[in-house]
Amino acid sequence: MINNDKTGIPVDKTIDVIIPVYNAPDLTQRCIDSIVTHFGQSIRRIIIQDDASGRETREMLESLPYDCVDVYHAEKNQGFGLSVNEAVNRSDAFYVFILNSDTVVDQDFLPLLCSTFDVDPKLAAIVPAGNSYSRYDLARYGLRGGYIPNYYLRGHAILIRRDVFQEIGGFDPAFGRGYYEDIDLGRRLDLHGWHFGIHPGASIYHERGGSFGTGRSQKQLALRNRAFYLSRYPEARQNILLFSTHGELENFPSHVRMAIEQVFRKGGYVYWFTPVPSPALLCLQMYSQPLRLIEMIWITFKNWRRADRRISAIWMMDDTPFLLRGFLVIWSRIFKLEIKKLLCVESSFSSEEQYQKHG
Repeated sequence: MINNDKTGIPVDKTIDVIIPVYNAPDLTQRCIDSIVTHFGQSIRRIIIQDDASGRETREMLESLPYDCVDVYHAEKNQGFGLSVNEAVNRSDAFYVFILNSDTVVDQDFLPLLCSTFDVDPKLAAIVPAGNSYSRYDLARYGLRGGYIPNYYLRGHAILIRRDVFQEIGGFDPAFGRGYYEDIDLGRRLDLHGWHFGIHPGASIYHERGGSFGTGRSQKQLALRNRAFYLSRYPEARQNILLFSTHGELENFPSHVRMAIEQVFRKGGYVYWFTPVPSPALLCLQMYSQPLRLIEMIWITFKNWRRADRRISAIWMMDDTPFLLRGFLVIWSRIFKLEIKKLLCVESSFSSEEQYQKHG
């Protein structure tokens, strides 16, 4: 395979950048300038889909001095998903890098992202790390082919195979102006057998709220789309409290690891309580907590108001201390949580002992 001598990206793996735009001219120009400056050798062109922005944004886009930029103006606001889909349809590149207009790059990490696709033939999409992942200690998460596997796709910056994006139908325009269409895309990628994840060696800056703002209408839109997403994927409501004395994932039997992964693949989360928080976790939907009741109580009440974060079940490894098991049974009855006991030895997950199940 022939490489581009300047970037290392194979010449047959071309990249187009897709940027949907709706107003915010200053942020948008900052984004475009940074892309041209740092990605100039790695990309073929930048496709701007202007979603019926105001005059100031239209004039800024028309005055851009870059030959690699193609601008298309929609007659009406079509929403994020449909705008991206139309822009991708104008591309014939192997990869498209879908960017929010409120992002900024300061280095060319595209060759690094492209290299992960060569290692994992089932990889469909990769996301650079950055300030949106600052609350995670990414060193704690295991790598697969140089990236952190994940099951919850965030869409502010996605390098994705164009053929796969179009094969599964792109973003669903039913989500309207935005929110949750990226997470929905991730669910459909997983259902079709594709992988995606985060590259800890690449970083992008995302101005949170820069694309949609943070006002009341945006919050209402997010609530509406969250409810729509959960109606489509009701099992994404799984949020598990997992208790064990094992401090290492490698000590878990295979059936337990498989059960945990199924929670992730359906969009759920696992809060793992151990005497000493584990140094290694499976993906960004897994958290390690100290084995203290106050932590469990806090997580239960903190997430109670959100349907997609509310605790739904308690799982106990059979090495969980007797007194703690008794407390957890009572706690499950109070909050009507499913409770399960998991065997510490290799066994079929279907043979696990189920203490009780509430609706």
